[in-house]
Amino acid sequence: MEETEELSPYLRAEKTALRLIARAEQCTGGLTRKLEKRGFDSACIGKVISKLTELKLLDDNRFARLWLESRLRLPRSPRRLLSSLCAKGIDHDDAQTALKNVLDDETELALLARFAKKYSRKVKGDPRALKYLLKNEGFSSSAIKRFLGQD
Repeated sequence: MEETEELSPYLRAEKTALRLIARAEQCTGGLTRKLEKRGFDSACIGKVISKLTELKLLDDNRFARLWLESRLRLPRSPRRLLSSLCAKGIDHDDAQTALKNVLDDETELALLARFAKKYSRKVKGDPRALKYLLKNEGFSSSAIKRFLGQD
């Protein structure tokens, strides 16, 4: 008999969760989904999530910050980053806060430059269309002005 089969469902769920956390940072929503896929019931999952959160092994704010930092070198917009975080189960307000904390002026400008380079063909060299696209994608007005040399 395998060792995990001898454990209570709660201990098996906790052990599984700890293994997942050891491999990569997790968020509450993602870890919950992974445990559900492995057949654990919601009451058991809730207890595990509560304990791991209390022990600070599971922290959605830390997950959001680290996840965002890992994607800043990609040509993504703030709107898409925010949307992706929310899709992972991060609360919208927490996701916005994490984005504000990660995107200082220089970081946002570098992200904007990568994004503009990738999507500039969409606007066919029209600066007004580019400005609209960048604003629509959630870049700040100050970063857009700096990028377009209008500051």
